[in-house]
Amino acid sequence: MIRFFKEDTGFSLKGKASVKRWLKEVAVRESRRIGDINIIFCSDPCLLDINRRFLGHDYYTDIITFDNCEGTTLNGDLFISIDCVRENAKEYADGRFDEELARVMVHGILHLIGYDDHTPEEQKTMRQKENDYLSIRA
Repeated sequence: MIRFFKEDTGFSLKGKASVKRWLKEVAVRESRRIGDINIIFCSDPCLLDINRRFLGHDYYTDIITFDNCEGTTLNGDLFISIDCVRENAKEYADGRFDEELARVMVHGILHLIGYDDHTPEEQKTMRQKENDYLSIRA
């Protein structure tokens, strides 16, 4: 089950049912199934605090993924900074917030599936997967 929450932000996701269907389809195409996934929308300061406390990183980011997967079942928490997504949309998505938010959500799902983005090769694969799955979004 995919659930949506918000922490210290007024943001509310529109079209939750279609987002859930889309992310479930991504999982199926990767031979996975959705277990318990929490997508938590928050602010930059909130995500920075999580980054510092749990990962020891002192920088802003758009998403932090906590993986609790079991076998082929995807379980985890995706913390997404709405502030960062808004800023990144200006630079990377021609100002289209919804497009950038979808990219960040599928990016988190891809991390749960096992894709990483530490090396240039991994980043290329991740970006291609993001683009592929953005193209099937309703």
